[in-house]
Parts: sequence; C-alpha cells; structure tokens
Amino acid sequence: MYEQASHALLNEILQKLNPEIGRSRLRHFYTRLGANFYAIHTLFQLLYGDRPDFKGHMVSLVETLALRYIERAPHLRKTDLVRERDYNWFLNQKWVGMALYCDRFAEDLKGLRDHLPYLQELGVNMLHIMPILDCPPENSDGGYAVRDFCKIDPRFGTTADVAALASTLNKRDMLLVLDVVVNHTSDEHEWAQRARKGEKKYQDYYYVFDERETPDLYEETMPEIFPATAPGNFTWDEEMGKWVMTVFHNYQWDLNYRNPEVLIEMIDIILFWANKGADILRLDAVAFLWKKVGRVCQNEREAHLLLQLMKDCCQVTAPGVLFIAEAIVSPSEIAKYFGEDAINAKECEIAYNATFMSLLWDAVATKNAALLNQGIKSLPTKLERATWLNYVRCHDDIGLGFDDNDAHLAGYDPVKHRRFLIDYFTGRFPGSPARGLPFGENPKTGDARISGSLASLVGLESALESQNEVAVDDAIKTILLLHSMILSFGGIPLLYYGDAIGMLNSKEYLEDPCKRDDNRWTHRSHFDWNKAKKRHQTGTVEHRIYTSLKKLIAQRKETMAFADFDNRQLLTVGNPNLLVFSRTDPKNIRNRVLVIGNFNVEAQTLPLAALTPYGFFLQESMQDLCSGGRIEVENNEIALPPLSFYWLTD
Repeated sequence: MYEQASHALLNEILQKLNPEIGRSRLRHFYTRLGANFYAIHTLFQLLYGDRPDFKGHMVSLVETLALRYIERAPHLRKTDLVRERDYNWFLNQKWVGMALYCDRFAEDLKGLRDHLPYLQELGVNMLHIMPILDCPPENSDGGYAVRDFCKIDPRFGTTADVAALASTLNKRDMLLVLDVVVNHTSDEHEWAQRARKGEKKYQDYYYVFDERETPDLYEETMPEIFPATAPGNFTWDEEMGKWVMTVFHNYQWDLNYRNPEVLIEMIDIILFWANKGADILRLDAVAFLWKKVGRVCQNEREAHLLLQLMKDCCQVTAPGVLFIAEAIVSPSEIAKYFGEDAINAKECEIAYNATFMSLLWDAVATKNAALLNQGIKSLPTKLERATWLNYVRCHDDIGLGFDDNDAHLAGYDPVKHRRFLIDYFTGRFPGSPARGLPFGENPKTGDARISGSLASLVGLESALESQNEVAVDDAIKTILLLHSMILSFGGIPLLYYGDAIGMLNSKEYLEDPCKRDDNRWTHRSHFDWNKAKKRHQTGTVEHRIYTSLKKLIAQRKETMAFADFDNRQLLTVGNPNLLVFSRTDPKNIRNRVLVIGNFNVEAQTLPLAALTPYGFFLQESMQDLCSGGRIEVENNEIALPPLSFYWLTD
C-alpha cells in the first residue's frame, strides 16, 4: 500500500542508514521493506508516535532489520523465497512435532543430533527444543529466566552447535523450533545488572518505582500467577533501592515495552535466532507484554500491536520463519493472537490449543464427551493462514481453561466440576487411577493446576504397580485415543518426549534443591533410553504404545483430509460419550474421513441415521485407516469398543 507520509519517512530513513548497508546486495530486503513499511510505520507510531525521539528509533529499527538481513546465510534466504511462494506450507498434514528438553533427552546439542533417528523412526519432523539459553543455575525457571539472549547455556553447547543442528535437521526435512522469552529477563541479565547499578537507560528497560504507591495501584487488578510460591507482582530490590515488576518469579524482571528500545532489542534477538536456522520461534508469555494500571495486564491491545510489529519486521528480514504464540488464555482471547486480519495471520501463525487439551482431559475423567463436544463448538475460528498446535501433554502443568458457560451447557457447575477434575487427577477422588500432583494450589480459592506425566495421569503407573492387566490395557487405550484426536483434529500435533514409550512420573526432582518446590519436574525427567529399547520388544507396554503411535503418525501424513484448511465439521450424534467429526480433503471434497472417539469405558453404538444429515450414507462397511481393516455395520449401527477410535472412509 502506498501512503505518502510513511514512504517519505522511509526515504528519509534510507538516507540515514549506515553506508555499509548501502553497499550490500539487498534487492529482496528493499522489496519486502517497501511492502511492509506502511504497516511497520503505522504500528510504531501507534505505540511510540508521541515521543520526540520517534524518528531516531525508526532509523534504529530499520538499520537492525537490514544488518540482520545482511548476515542471513544464502541457504536461509533461499528457504525464505521458497516459503514465500508456498505460503501455506505449514498447513500440510505431514508435520508432526515433539517437544523435549535437550539435556534430559540427550545431554547436549551434539547428543541430540545423534538421537534424531529415534524421532524420525516415530515420524516426528518438527523438533521443539525447550529453552537452552544461558540462565542462572539456581533461578532458571526451567530456562525461562534468561541471563543472555544470545548465548547458549554451556551445558548444552554453543550457538555453533545450534546452527549445526539446524543444518542437520534441514537435510532430514525436519523443522527446528526455539524459544524466545519476550516478556522478561533474569535479574542477572546485563540489563538488570546495569539497572541495579543506577543506569537510567536500563532502569527504563523495566517497570521500576521508587515508591510503593504505583505498584499498589497495579496490584489492585493484577492476578497472581503463582500465589503460593511467588505472591504479588512486585519485588523490592535492595541494591537498586526500587520496586521492580516481577509477574512470574521475583528473579524474573518484566520488560517495559513502553520503551521502544526494548522492542528493537527483542526484534534483534528474534532475528538473531532466525539466522541461526530456527524455522519457528515460540514467543513466550506474549499475553503479558503490556501493562496498564487498572487492568489485569494481560491480553491488552498494545500487546497485539507489538506482536504485529514483530511479525511485520520478521517478514522483511526472515519471512520464512513462523511464530508460535505461547498464550494460555481463555478461548475467547486465544484466536486474537493469530491477528485481526480476516484472512492472513498478522501476529503468530501458530497458537497452542490449550482449550482443546483441557477438554480432552475432562473427557478422560468424566468418561464422556459432553463438555468436549460443547467446548469445541465454542472454539474460536482461526484465520486461513494460521493453525493450532494440538497437544495432550507438554512441559507445563494442565490448566482447566474451558469456558464456564460451556460447563453450564454440559450440565456441570463450573467451580464444583473443576474441583472434581483436580481431585480426580491427583488421585483424591475415590476410584481414580490417576497419579497427578496439584500445582499452584491457591488456598484461598481451592483452585489448582495439575502436574504429571501422561502415562501416570491416565492410570498406567497405578495399573503397573497393581499388575492389573485390564487397567494397563485401558491406560494404553486412553493414551492412543488422546493422540488419535490431536493427530486428526486439524493443526499441528505436538507430542511430548517420553509419552510414546509410556514414561511415568519421576521423583528425581525432589533431590535437587532448585527443583524440589516445583512439581512440574515430575514430568520433566531424564529420557529413559533403556525403556526406549523395549519399543522393539513385542508385547511390552513400550512396544504397544510406540508402534501404534508410529502407525497413526504415518497414516496422518498420507491423509490429505488432515491438512488444516478449515475443513473440519463437528457432528452432533446424540451420544454424549462420543466425539465425532469429519475432515474433508481440500482438493477433493468427495474424499472425507469420519473420526469417531469413544471416551467411555463401556462399548457404544453410533446409529447410521445420526450421520445421514451430514451426507454420510453408509452401507455394509467402512475402511478404518487406523487398523487397515473394515468396520462392519450391523443393525444400522457402528459398534465402538470401550476407549476406542476410528478414522473411517468409504
């Protein structure tokens, strides 16, 4: 879009750039800068237009984009061009991700390269390495309290090792996902240290106050993220003699994006890791980027403007790189992190489908799909060039973030139902086989989240202890049922390391003083390679889970209907125990897959008459893509065994 004021400013900026930039070959850079500058200028003006140093910061921003483009390697520029032409590349059904801790899976980055065959054997081709940047050993928050944004923790390796891993992954047609913590730094970061010493420039990088009056105004409306272990949102720093905003932990200082220098610094860091070969960057805690007195300081409009600006800038320098929004927020808020455009994502192309995850766990506990069906109806519509990241477990706790109104419509009292779910998954509810732990329990409200490995939460741990083969079977069926849903629902499925071999809760974290107070480490244990060897031993639990998941992943990749082009239809079938939806091949609407999941421990039936309104006219049998066999229709019904699933085609 041509707009005189912004393009006049662009010409002025280009004349002020470092002469070295002008001597570089920047044809694609200038083309993209011209195409995106109106949006960049508009957003920057909305955020910082009232500052007298506005133009100076605009020059600094464009110079940052140009310098990072100049250092971008030729093979990465080539990838950018390919992905610009095939801009829906990430919506393909071939992508299957896994999240893991580098040191807990393979000690270091070089070891991780050696273990890539394990991932490829399973069918994983998108690798999310949990945070590996330099953090204080005793106050790292699992890697999210960053001390140096451009340095790898020496325990994992070096930035050269990251580039080497990225190159190896590229040759294997695998994607690399890395984290950038955009909301806060460690209090040991150079910026924080210089702020402590009284440098005004760096105190302006954070929310710092001489008095308590302003922090108290913020506290009136800001919720506590960790009320039990880190109450409040401000910490008194003795050396600096000021209050500093610390929303998460007292050693994590929140960055102040009202200062444009902070934004330019973070864009520079984002592009630094894009240039090391990251295909996708996971932006952590994006809902918290902008703080206002009198507000909850989450999901503010300015946070979205910042993300749009980050995306537009990345489009100029590294357009082949995608963003994941780590925003675990209400269903009504999450889709906003794709952007406001009716078609194209203008913020993050990918967002965690935390609501779907919590709804799946509800179905596990209740043994029915009533709330699951209702909650899916309320999932916000994503944009065309955007997709969900669907997962069963991850490094974090399980939050019960379904909508209260959906709970009411499903027949539950939301408060009592969440209490039931917490009790069920922590083993307090009579008859529950789950072995989870309450996390972040609020003694004032009784609210809590849930820690625990997938296998322990579905009852495999207790079943193995009691040597109850029926319970073992049910646990394995539940693991496969949950994964069948994320593999077929629409989006990129993200597995969690250890789940494919049924790893259980670990107590090793209790021996570490830095981890013992955070029970999320119970499902962040070291990968058991001896247990992994059993995946090749017929009849073992590991073999039963791994080989079944491997087969499902392979089938997903061959099923065009599982590409994510808004081609899912939820079917209402009158049986609250079943989740039923169809997926349609975007290139051939006559090719459809009927996905059915039975969450009950009893066998269920699905009358063919319930499918007729959706254009399914079934006769004697259907092909099940999961088993490769045919499912016979008897008495005009499809029979579903307990805790089973089908991917059916004509």
